[in-house]
Amino acid sequence: MTAALTGFSLFLSLIFAVGPQNAFVLQQGIRREHVLATVLACAVSDTILIFAGIASFGVIVTQAPLVEPLLRYGGATFLIYYGWTKAWSALFRREVLSLSETAPQPLGQTLLTCLTITWLNPSAYLETVVLLGAAAPQTDSSLMFGVGATAASFIFFFFLGFGARLLTQLFRNPNTWRFLDAGLTPRGGPTVALDLAG
Repeated sequence: MTAALTGFSLFLSLIFAVGPQNAFVLQQGIRREHVLATVLACAVSDTILIFAGIASFGVIVTQAPLVEPLLRYGGATFLIYYGWTKAWSALFRREVLSLSETAPQPLGQTLLTCLTITWLNPSAYLETVVLLGAAAPQTDSSLMFGVGATAASFIFFFFLGFGARLLTQLFRNPNTWRFLDAGLTPRGGPTVALDLAG
């Protein structure tokens, strides 16, 4: 149970930020458009990456022991750099959530966009395969660690997708974005000006 809670809290701290993927889920939630399919696509993709990282990282470290410290310190450097970009954005951000009335997109197109944002995002691999893979215990409890991380992903995306409608007005305020930038670890690099018109 301890391993599951560790995986849950660690991955929640990594995923809980507004990057391209989360911005897309927010968009779909605010529009109430293919929300269930979108959040399932994100959470299932995370699950695949999480367990791929847990399963493969130990093998990689066994074959090349220098990989682990390199990835750990490389990941730390990455997070420090993007933490700085978030601090800068928190001070000077001027973007707001722009939401236009547009025709609903077909389910297939929505899923293709969602999966492209997810699987072509280098930070997703850093967070799941590298950081979680490195943090996972190399024991029998690694399975529960992965279950906890997966649970964090499902809970977060369902909350974000289905709760987004309640946050529409909040995200029209630039101060909301500054608050997120100031307090959250970025997922997917620096948050850019978001136009959720489609």
